[in-house]
Amino acid sequence: MRIWHYIKEYIKFQCTAKHHKGHGVHSPFVFSLIEDVLNEKHPYYAFKDIERTRINLLSDHSTIFVNDHGTGISRERKVSDIARTCLKSRKEAQMLFRLACLMQPKNILELGTSLGITTLYLSSARPSANIYTIEGCPNIAKIAQTNFKNSKATNINSTVGNLDNKLSEILSKIDSLDMVFFDANHTKEATLNYFYQCLEKVNNNTVFIFDDIYWSEGMTQAWNEIYKNEKVTYSIDLFHLGIVFFNKEWIKSHFKVKF
Repeated sequence: MRIWHYIKEYIKFQCTAKHHKGHGVHSPFVFSLIEDVLNEKHPYYAFKDIERTRINLLSDHSTIFVNDHGTGISRERKVSDIARTCLKSRKEAQMLFRLACLMQPKNILELGTSLGITTLYLSSARPSANIYTIEGCPNIAKIAQTNFKNSKATNINSTVGNLDNKLSEILSKIDSLDMVFFDANHTKEATLNYFYQCLEKVNNNTVFIFDDIYWSEGMTQAWNEIYKNEKVTYSIDLFHLGIVFFNKEWIKSHFKVKF
């Protein structure tokens, strides 16, 4: 069962992760990332407004019809339930904001818009960047687009449709990917498919972030294949998220960090 896999991996992670405060990390870049991205608590200018949008979503008990291309399940759901179960936590979303500030990406791709909270964090971190985000459910995408408009986020390019069909269309318009957040179909096959398509667009400063790498046995297998890929140099396992870098000047290294 998936829950037992998750518990087993969580216990294993807690026993093997060693770099909570950056101690023992010999890479200056990873030490800086731990100190300035993972452990930084400074409340940036944009956080208050975005979290107000989150609160509004959590308070919205209206229902919408949701079709999930990943599971194939279609049903009515409350917006508040979607916000509670599908949005990244404030801690994780703000970490992505700081990561974007550190890496200074020009082209950002988000696979899985949901209600748009993470998208707004990325947009606020890099207002000069081109942000492409793809959402499979039209009704969820409509709410996200309203949030973008209300927040005056003008650098977000929102696409609605099945990611399996839309990803190649988006990638054909982008010369190089600087940052990709994978938060869509959480299966091994889909995750690896998206990874290998995006891999063709990486550069020396690209960063990929993968959500829910221990969500299931299949996702863990996908993560193991991803961070062992020959193009990946540094990889950071945060348990709930996995981050990989492609800088050719770095010696391949894998870090487990409590976050």
